[in-house]
Amino acid sequence: MSQPVLSVEQLEDLLSAPTPEVVEVLKALEGDVLVLGVAGKMGPSLARMVRRASQAAGVERRVIGVSRFPSVETRAALEARGVETIRCDLTHEDAVALLPEAPNVVFMAGMKFGSTGQEARTWAMNTYAPAVVCRRYPESRIVAFSTGNVYGLSPVAAGGSKETDAPQPLGEYAQSCLGRERIFEHFSRTQGTRVAVIRLNYACELRYGVLVDLARAVSRGEPVDLGMGHLNAIWQGDANAMALRAFAHVASPPFVVNVTGPEQLSVRETCLELGRQMGKTPRFTGSEAKDALLSNAGLARRLFGEPRVGAPQLLSWIAGWVEAGGASLDKPTHFAVRDGRF
Repeated sequence: MSQPVLSVEQLEDLLSAPTPEVVEVLKALEGDVLVLGVAGKMGPSLARMVRRASQAAGVERRVIGVSRFPSVETRAALEARGVETIRCDLTHEDAVALLPEAPNVVFMAGMKFGSTGQEARTWAMNTYAPAVVCRRYPESRIVAFSTGNVYGLSPVAAGGSKETDAPQPLGEYAQSCLGRERIFEHFSRTQGTRVAVIRLNYACELRYGVLVDLARAVSRGEPVDLGMGHLNAIWQGDANAMALRAFAHVASPPFVVNVTGPEQLSVRETCLELGRQMGKTPRFTGSEAKDALLSNAGLARRLFGEPRVGAPQLLSWIAGWVEAGGASLDKPTHFAVRDGRF
């Protein structure tokens, strides 16, 4: 994987490439796979990975993507790659009741950006929709995406929050995400639904992600705020692969795992490295706080191994992509936010 990524087609092929372990999990998994919230930043590549892994395993199954599909292009691209699509708002119980049966469900729906000022809708999407889904699919295996934001800020010196740490969510977005987890836990305990909760922090590809935000700032000569001075990041393809492998660990009560890269990256040092690769001198403002939003991925590494793409490779790809004027989703992560207001 050391060669540069030169096109969106090549990028999407890399993002959706299943590992041998994902192929084995999908081979052992019985039944169709329903991906809820498929039209988000990660959903299309995850759905394609399910499709490709199933084909590699020789398993015939429906892969069904559900979303409100604000983008016609996203829906058409999924259909072209063998993923069935259904338009549905997951907060509408009558509509969810009409969704097809599926013994395997990936829950990726949620709301983060724009949550400030739309708190009620944020809570509806992040806590009410999971309840609707749990009632609809009580017997299914569910892999539910969550976020490391549920932990709140932790001391940089501590090495990141662990799954056993008590959540301390800061702001209504993070609180609603903990609410989402509690809803899945409630239904898992009361109706026996087997669930795996993926606390993700932060997934990156070349068109989106915290490292892309930093690279674009360095490239443009914009100052980088060092207040949130450290971060975790993981190649989106590896995050998808680990999430799908979590189907082998669903449980009641839910199995919870942090999914992120093994490195605790310094924002300053990351920008200096990006600048070196792009021939630019980074500009900084502020200074590093002693705490940050950090997760310890030790459990994921023991279960799933090391990511295929480490930080050095990812930074090299991103630097080349940004300097070449590669496509961008134009969706800033706002990773530097320290008050929980997104």
